[in-house]
Amino acid sequence: MPHIDYFFSTTSPFSYLAGTRMEEIADRHGVTVAYKPFDLRAAFPRTGGTPPEMRYEGRVDYRLQDMARQSKKLGLPINLKPAYWPANGAPSSYAIIAAQSAGGGDLGALVHGILRACWAEERDIAQDDVIRDCLSAAGFDPSLADSGLLAGAETYAANLEEAVARGVYGAPFYLLDDGQKFWGQDSLGDLDLHLSGKL
Repeated sequence: MPHIDYFFSTTSPFSYLAGTRMEEIADRHGVTVAYKPFDLRAAFPRTGGTPPEMRYEGRVDYRLQDMARQSKKLGLPINLKPAYWPANGAPSSYAIIAAQSAGGGDLGALVHGILRACWAEERDIAQDDVIRDCLSAAGFDPSLADSGLLAGAETYAANLEEAVARGVYGAPFYLLDDGQKFWGQDSLGDLDLHLSGKL
């Protein structure tokens, strides 16, 4: 059975704009998914990237225009300059890691709920109450926000090292077990075609 390692950041606008399309593609093709939240900002200097606020002005302007266009095209509301960004992505990532380990809910809905809280709802995803709300809405025990913090921290750090070692330099990033790599929410159509055997 094909498998996707899904590397993403809970503070990435393009991970938000991916919505739940990857999950729909995986379901359609019978693909398993491992969710691997990682610290994208820590990856930038190690992979040739630059945090958005340090980029050349023309790149910053283009990023904002592209985010607005993608938002309209996909029907996903977005605040281009959210009040709580860049947030500390670690607590929400730990909760996702704990939820993946515990099972029993909809992991794709949890990830998208956290991203939506940041990019469309003006909520601080570093806060316990926001994380608990997202866990509950996705069918998970909200107490997962408090449990497994050490394991979450260890896995979060290991995900960063794995991402860098495997050539991940942005988010969202999809690595297939056949060695194919897909970067960005706008590559999901190609991922679908590849899994269909057409690309």
